Amino acid sequence: MLRAAPFNLDWGVSVFAKLIARNVYGDSALSSAGNGAILTTRPDPPTNLSEDYLLRTATTLGLKWTAPVFTGGAVINFYRVSMAVQGQAFSVIANNAFGTSITAFGLTAGTTYEFKVESRNSYGFSEFS
Repeated sequence: MLRAAPFNLDWGVSVFAKLIARNVYGDSALSSAGNGAILTTRPDPPTNLSEDYLLRTATTLGLKWTAPVFTGGAVINFYRVSMAVQGQAFSVIANNAFGTSITAFGLTAGTTYEFKVESRNSYGFSEFS
């Protein structure tokens, strides 16, 4: 495990390894260095999800959030935004939001909505905001 003692490598570090195979007949020759694998994990969720009041109309809401500080050792590829009528099941309204804001369309005036956002890097999705 490269994230535990004696290594304790940081997320996002490139790792070049050389290996020796061992069996009952002895050891192999030392391999050439690997391809520079990068240690990654899931990013933290976005924070500060809030409404952008300047984009509010009778049928739209603007949303904005802050990108996570911890990206899991890889860049954030995109965000996934989900919406629900309050108390009901969530559904994805944007599966590839590339910035830290989005406008939700087709809403009904007087209805309360809930939103949540996930960060995505090359390893996977974060928890929800």
